[in-house]
Amino acid sequence: MKQNYKKTYLSLIGRWQCLVAMLLFISLNAHAQSSKTITGKVVDETNQPLPGVTVKIKGSNLGTSTDTNGVYTIQAKPSDILTFSLLGSLTKEILVNNQSKINVVLASDNQNLKDVVVIGYGTANKKDLTGAVTSVKSEEFNQGVLVNPAQLLQGKVAGLNVTKSGDPNAKPSTILRGPSTLREGAAQEPFYVIDGVPGASIDLLAPADIENIDILKDASSTAIYGSRAANGVIIVTTKRSKSGQSRLNYSGYAAVEKVSKKYDMLSAPELRQYLADNKQTLNAVDDDGSDTNWQSLLERTGYSQNHNLSYGGAGQTSDYGASVNYLDNKGILKNTSLKRTIVRAFLNEKFFNDRLKLGLTITNSNSKSSDVYQSQALPNMLFYLPTVNPFNTDGSYKENYNRTGSGTRNPLSIVDNNVIDNLNNKTLINGMAQVNIIDGLKFTASVSSQRDQNNYSTYLNSQSGLARGVNGQAQKIDVLNKSQVLEGYFNYDKTFGKHSLKLLGGYSWQEDRTNDGFGVTTQNFSNDNLGYNNLFLSNPSLLSQITFNDAPISTLRLISYYGRVQYNYNEKYLFQASLRDDGSSAFGKNNRWGLFPAVSAGWRIINEDFMQSVPVISDLKLRAGYGVSGNSLGFNAFSSLLIYGTLSGSNKFLNNGSISNAIGPVRNPNPDLKWESTATTNIGLDFGLFKGRITGSLDFYVKQTSDLIYDRYEVSTTQFFLPTITANVGKIKNTGVEFSLNATVFQTASFRWTTSPNVAHNKNVVETLSDDFYKIAAIQTAQLGGKGQSGNFSQLVQPGYALGTFNLWNYAGKNAAGVSTYINAAGQTIATQPLTTDAKIAGNAQPKLIYGWVNSFSYKNWDFNFLIRGVLGNKILNATKASLNNPADAKLQNIPTFTLSESFNDINAYLISDRFLESGSYLRLDNATLGYTLKPKAPAIKAIRLYVTANNLFVITKYSGLDPEINIGGLTPGIDNNNYYPKTRTFSFGASASF
Repeated sequence: MKQNYKKTYLSLIGRWQCLVAMLLFISLNAHAQSSKTITGKVVDETNQPLPGVTVKIKGSNLGTSTDTNGVYTIQAKPSDILTFSLLGSLTKEILVNNQSKINVVLASDNQNLKDVVVIGYGTANKKDLTGAVTSVKSEEFNQGVLVNPAQLLQGKVAGLNVTKSGDPNAKPSTILRGPSTLREGAAQEPFYVIDGVPGASIDLLAPADIENIDILKDASSTAIYGSRAANGVIIVTTKRSKSGQSRLNYSGYAAVEKVSKKYDMLSAPELRQYLADNKQTLNAVDDDGSDTNWQSLLERTGYSQNHNLSYGGAGQTSDYGASVNYLDNKGILKNTSLKRTIVRAFLNEKFFNDRLKLGLTITNSNSKSSDVYQSQALPNMLFYLPTVNPFNTDGSYKENYNRTGSGTRNPLSIVDNNVIDNLNNKTLINGMAQVNIIDGLKFTASVSSQRDQNNYSTYLNSQSGLARGVNGQAQKIDVLNKSQVLEGYFNYDKTFGKHSLKLLGGYSWQEDRTNDGFGVTTQNFSNDNLGYNNLFLSNPSLLSQITFNDAPISTLRLISYYGRVQYNYNEKYLFQASLRDDGSSAFGKNNRWGLFPAVSAGWRIINEDFMQSVPVISDLKLRAGYGVSGNSLGFNAFSSLLIYGTLSGSNKFLNNGSISNAIGPVRNPNPDLKWESTATTNIGLDFGLFKGRITGSLDFYVKQTSDLIYDRYEVSTTQFFLPTITANVGKIKNTGVEFSLNATVFQTASFRWTTSPNVAHNKNVVETLSDDFYKIAAIQTAQLGGKGQSGNFSQLVQPGYALGTFNLWNYAGKNAAGVSTYINAAGQTIATQPLTTDAKIAGNAQPKLIYGWVNSFSYKNWDFNFLIRGVLGNKILNATKASLNNPADAKLQNIPTFTLSESFNDINAYLISDRFLESGSYLRLDNATLGYTLKPKAPAIKAIRLYVTANNLFVITKYSGLDPEINIGGLTPGIDNNNYYPKTRTFSFGASASF
């Protein structure tokens, strides 16, 4: 029975196997009859092969991609439609029909790429924007020796003023649409967002890793970032891998930097002759027969190099990439340099038919900067007598500490015997998860952690003139700053008929912990061999010789809820509104939460029927918006609290026979302290002419900041512990106009010329500094010092005037004896040093116009572009020139050739007055690049570009100082006072290759 059952079972199985095999054969035969092999090649508009193009059968998941030669193979039926797609190119669809070989040319979609703008927690098409947003793509960035990504934007964005000295370790000053705070540092800078991470450090990025930068200017655009967006928002998007492509890129340059201008100081023979002509002689100790050029000793030719290597790829469900950047920038001032290595890697993966996307990005920046005591070295480099040798006969540095005047320290000794090193390590880790919940609705969650480790070390050795008689002084400061950010938000996009709706809702949590570390200064080492590397070997004899850094740990938290709605009707009428509710632990318990609303609208006039009769206009849009954003940058967690510490002048006291620190209140509490609020009204017009050959925008804005924070308001000590308090009182107003234009001037098959000018006007005025409780008429600033002028101020902050307003003595020329005279407060002309009450308003440091002009040319494989930029209408106080102009002290310090025309009897020549207030206007040929692109026939090499770049070729200005590009940020803008690191002229040769 079992045997019969087994035979029957096997017989049934055999029949089923035969049936299945027959059906499979019929199916395959039928498919073979209906499908065929399609091959072909995909190229771009220049006939170059395109690897990584996705080739799919429309309506199915069947597909392939082109290889490195642009070749593909796919099985398809005659009725199938093949779609060819590649990021940055227009998608093309082709019916197979009876073709077996289909070659395709994909046109670039550059316009579509340029139209996508990042607006915060999402993107938008440029034509749908209702706020003032400027986008700068990587191909438009400045080139040259750039140590900070902000320099990529110099001259490119209307209303954005970026200034930078030649110092490799100095950050550029970045001001957007004028200053709007009385505080300095981060409080005046725009807020940075990198790949969606708010508050990330811009120093983390190498310029070669940046794809584009979007600048959000008005509050209707920035208010989505709430209390940190009053100075504008700069959103940086890094490079990612393109779908279906694998890539390997290299870029690098080598550069030479030279001082663009030096002070024209007297040589030793010239100084001796000048003194002899005026019946003066040098002390024997100050004249050993030498002729020393101190500027030549301290300044040098700087050499720089930069290398960036990146690779990446992307498939159907994932993309990845990594890069490494190395920068070595030797400054033109001896012993100043910056070495930096940046490593970046990212991975994104899609799951569940693209429903879930996970991403991870890690960036690390490790830098070592070396510096000198510039506030000592740079003035002494000018003032120190050229009549002495840098060294004594025994090789030690020659000094004369008994000499009075301004040049009392051997500048070469300052540079060689005092070391400043700073090791900085920044790491940013960002994880992201995005879920497509239903069609049009997605949820994005991101978490990021940023660590900023600073190791600051100095050593003033036993020969240092800055630490005399202490046998070496060392300082070590190790500080860790950490920032953690958690974001979660929903995006909903829906189009129905003529209506388009975008909704955003989210939550943000951030914690910043700063100054987690210590700092100590000690002295008296047996030798200089170890420098700052082993503080244990110091031998301080007194407790006061050991000091600790006073920088307490601070933890600051920010919690936010935000939402935005964008509505578009029939591509004509646009509307956007947003609201953010921020809570910050930095402010008083009565004002920790604040609302930041914004609303804007747009009218795409070009889509109205009546515009069809005006073919010359290809685009026309009117925008208007109003919003409120805040400024909470630059605060710590103790800003509003009662703080105890050690009062100035009472550091120690005897407590039961032991020395103790004196502790008492050092800051008054203010439970009502809140952030500064900036309300901006913006009206803009975007236009295009001649089918987009000319495009541009015009914006008018009014930006008013209220609740200005100032920390020196006077209060009664019967009500408060201390006589001053930090409070919100003042108002500042900025009113301006911005205009930018992009035009294709000439274009043929082989030649193209485009030009992009931009210009911006801003008027800044302080409206008030007082209210009913806190009263202050003006704030005196810019205490520059100098011989007999230590109590003088050169600027003031006063209602009715701009920040950076100069308040100076009124120069009236020279009298018959050749002595400088001045007009005092009573209107009298005097030949003696005026009083502080004799000072008068004399102009301000704010420019009336900021402009930039880019021109780009391409002819076949050649390309050439240059940037002209500058400012108009600002003033610079040349305090350096004033202090150098001291003929009566020529026995003690060197003088410039300018002073040769002064009377030796002019005892007032050096006094800071409006005589030394000069025009700060300039026009600079800032950047010029000539390049040539090779496209080898080797399939593995996509392109090789060689180029030469020159930076700061020339500057046209009436300013008599080193350079008119003086820092206009901070509370004391526009002052050149003995410590300005020389501007450089740079020539670089570079290459980039794509594989």
